Amino acid sequence: MYQFDISAGTKADLYRDLLAALDALTADETDPIANMANAAALVWEYLPDLNWAGFYRLVEGELVLGPFQGKVACIRIPVGKGVCGAAAATLKTQLVEDVHAFPGHIACDAASRSELVVPVTRNGTLIAVLDLDSPEPARFDAQDAAGCEALAVLLADRLG
Repeated sequence: MYQFDISAGTKADLYRDLLAALDALTADETDPIANMANAAALVWEYLPDLNWAGFYRLVEGELVLGPFQGKVACIRIPVGKGVCGAAAATLKTQLVEDVHAFPGHIACDAASRSELVVPVTRNGTLIAVLDLDSPEPARFDAQDAAGCEALAVLLADRLG
């Protein structure tokens, strides 16, 4: 059983603690699905105001649903479509304050209002995207993006 002391301090403290916890969870595990599952559960448990947290894996040129926490989700997303597809196509983090204003947004859950999607890459090649949705508009900011990017860097070498 894992127990983590996740700080209730600043957002920087929270992400520092999340990174340490994710490192401990994934350090000795080689299975990418197990590592994505624990990462999704950890983020879901400790980041407030989420209604979905998980991964889409790049499989044969499209994003395929991976481990997640939240309501059922879209199973396949073409690269370049929606927020996840934009992150996959550009290899750049997508921080969207209002998903309803995002051209081509894919509404897997109509309750989602804002979204943060971070590409997980190894040697410049996309492996997956980390996708966080919130029912709160403008829930995510630059600190969330930087914190989740650090999680993605740690995971990159632990996803296969």
